[in-house]
Amino acid sequence: MTHFSVLFVCTGNICRSPTADGVLRQMVLQAGLSDRITVDSAGTTDYHVGEPPDRRAQQHAKKRGYDLSTLRAREVVDQDFSRFDLVLAMDAGHLAHLRRRCPSQLQSKVQLFLAYADQCDETDVPDPYYGGADGFERVLDLVEGGCSGVLKFAQAQLNAESL
Repeated sequence: MTHFSVLFVCTGNICRSPTADGVLRQMVLQAGLSDRITVDSAGTTDYHVGEPPDRRAQQHAKKRGYDLSTLRAREVVDQDFSRFDLVLAMDAGHLAHLRRRCPSQLQSKVQLFLAYADQCDETDVPDPYYGGADGFERVLDLVEGGCSGVLKFAQAQLNAESL
C-alpha cells in the first residue's frame, strides 16, 4: 500500500470531525507522511455545507497548535465509502447512519473513531456544540488520543504493504 486515507464523520462537520481532521493532518505532517496519508472530514447532514468549523472549535484547536481555518463542511457522499480506507464515526449515532448507507462489501471500513484511542473507556466523542469551553477541550483530549492511534494504524498498513 503506497497511500492511506481517513475520513472523520460527525453530524454537521463543524465541531468534532473537523477537529479530528485538523489534528490528524498535523500529526501526519509532523511524521513526514503528507504524501502518503490523506485526511478529510464530512457530516451526516447538509446543515453547514461550505461553512468553516465552529469558531469555538477553531479557537480551542489553535491554542494547541492546530489550524482548522481552511476546512469547510461537506456532507458524506456515497463515493466516500470506496474512496477512503477508513470512515470513522465520532459516535454511535453516526456509526449507525454510515452503516445504513455503506455498501455491504465496504462495511469493514466504517468504524467508531475512539476504537483507535489507547486507554480510553469511552466510545463516543461528545458533541460540544451546545456546551461551554470544557466540551471543546474534552473533544480535543479525546481526538488527540484517537488520532495518535489512527496514525499508528495507518503507518502499520503502509509498512505492511511495503514488506
